[in-house]
Amino acid sequence: MLNSERNRAVHVASRFSVAPMMDWTDRHCRYLHRLLSGRALLYTEMVTAPALVRGGAVHLLEHDVSEHPVALQLGGSDARELAQAARLGADAGYDEINLNCGCPSDRVQSGTFGAVLMKDPARVAECVAEMRAAVDVEVTVKCRIGVDDQEPRDVLPDFLARIVAAGCTRVSIHARKAWLQGLSPKENRDIPPLDYPLVHLMKEYFPNLHISVNGGIGSLEEAEAFLDGGLDGVMVGRAAYHSPAEILCAADRRIFGAGPDSTPEQAVRDMLPYIEAHLAGGGRLNQITRHMLGLFAGRPGARGWRRSLSEGASKPGAGPELVAQALAEIEALAQQAQAV
Repeated sequence: MLNSERNRAVHVASRFSVAPMMDWTDRHCRYLHRLLSGRALLYTEMVTAPALVRGGAVHLLEHDVSEHPVALQLGGSDARELAQAARLGADAGYDEINLNCGCPSDRVQSGTFGAVLMKDPARVAECVAEMRAAVDVEVTVKCRIGVDDQEPRDVLPDFLARIVAAGCTRVSIHARKAWLQGLSPKENRDIPPLDYPLVHLMKEYFPNLHISVNGGIGSLEEAEAFLDGGLDGVMVGRAAYHSPAEILCAADRRIFGAGPDSTPEQAVRDMLPYIEAHLAGGGRLNQITRHMLGLFAGRPGARGWRRSLSEGASKPGAGPELVAQALAEIEALAQQAQAV
């Protein structure tokens, strides 16, 4: 049975989410994003079920309590193994377990999971059913509209109908096909054309299914347009990573009707104790600051900020004072601009 209180909270948060992104949305990135938005739903980068169940890599589930609401994305294709991994994730405190049916990388294909699962909706449905039976948090799916030579308008309705029958009530649809051969993972994020009308059509077909759209969304204005157009949620990927302040600082007010807006300056100040704790535990500064490079994108001093962090954070002995000094330079430029 679902944990009703937790499920309601994550359902509300799923109105606006930051997509799971390999090598990007780790726990340090999520901590930063939560400082910028208190309401958005955050996702882990994909964690494979075999790594958790067979490899015992439970350290991959580590996260800070402040990240909630936060969802764990799993990769896999063995229903029983996914159920075990989902249970580990729920026991670790994650608010949602998401099954990856969208990643097109060769490594993922060789493990028979990710976007290749679009070719086997019966298996996906079995996985969803087993995972649902194993946990008391919601099990969701992130998928593409199709792969390779599939006709999305034929295969996507069948795919969604099967996972809905298995107990899935929320899905995030990346509105592009994935080409499993001939395109790199990077090219699969840009080259296949976006088909937003098809996602809207799926909402007409499945009015009771919570559908979030993903792919190519670069601003809050675009997100608001999708929500106003009848979709239940919007999932933003690369824009939220490369320009996090632009996407997240006003999201609570504009998407959820709650304020006030956050600022990147305050987020940096709030990151300093987190950085100190990470370094005290043996971590490296650049493990955190690599996620902070785009905080001042489009602002005076943004290039200097990126340079200071990217060049200085990997040097021996680099600590929070490097970040504080870079922030001071940004704030001095802002004061100069106001004085003009």
